[in-house]
This record gives sequence, structure tokens and C-alpha cells, in this order.
Amino acid sequence: MLFKTITLKNKKIIFWTITILISAFFILSGYMEVTKNPATYPKTIKMGYPPYFITLLGIAKLIGATVFLIPAFRRLREWVFAAFTIDVLFAFASGYTIQSYADCIKAAVVFIILMLTYWLFINIERTAHHSKLIKPSSY
Repeated sequence: MLFKTITLKNKKIIFWTITILISAFFILSGYMEVTKNPATYPKTIKMGYPPYFITLLGIAKLIGATVFLIPAFRRLREWVFAAFTIDVLFAFASGYTIQSYADCIKAAVVFIILMLTYWLFINIERTAHHSKLIKPSSY
């Protein structure tokens, strides 16, 4: 009910604000993995991931966060949503495995925010598509 009263313009503002924050989160996360930051790298190794995988995951996060911010890549953005969702679900499972409940909470919060952003993305896309269909054609 709450989102039905919000205008399309406001939905877009909320969407882009959250999108920028999520992208910043994944850029930071990817950077820390690529640079083997001591704050996160040992914990990721403890989770059982091989070093090459951590580097590749970091690169994928950097690319995904970049694609996420480019409005022209609407269809690719759906793939990024899927990839980020899988990443967050595995982060939750990995945190649970090593009993790092703070990591589990962080992953759950990012998952909820990601799902809210995806819902806004789909809602905005449908509204935009619907408004194109009902516009009178100009002869």
C-alpha cells in the first residue's frame, strides 16, 4: 500500500539513491577482495575459498557495480541483480559456517535492500512500459 501512493518520479529517486549505495557497497567489497585487504582477506580464506576465486569475485563485483550504475544497461542490470543476490546468499552461508553472525546480519540486510531495489526496478520498468503502450500515436 505504501508504494502505491508514491509517484513514479519519487520511486526513481529512491531507486537511484539505493542503487548508488548498493554499488558503493559492492565496489568497496570488490576493491577489498582484489587488493587482498587484511580486514577481509584472512576471513575469506578461513571460509575455504581459494585465493584466485577471491580475486575473480572482486573483479566481478567491480564490473557488476559499474554495470549497475549505467542506465542504458537495463537488461544487464537484471543479471547483476541475480549475481549480487547469489553473492549475498553465499556470504550469508559462509558467515554462518564460520560462526560470524555479524557477517550473516550484514548479508541479510544487503539482501533485503537488494530485493527492495529489484522490486523498484521492476515496478519502474512496468510503469514506463505501460505508459508507452497507452500514449496516443501522433499521425
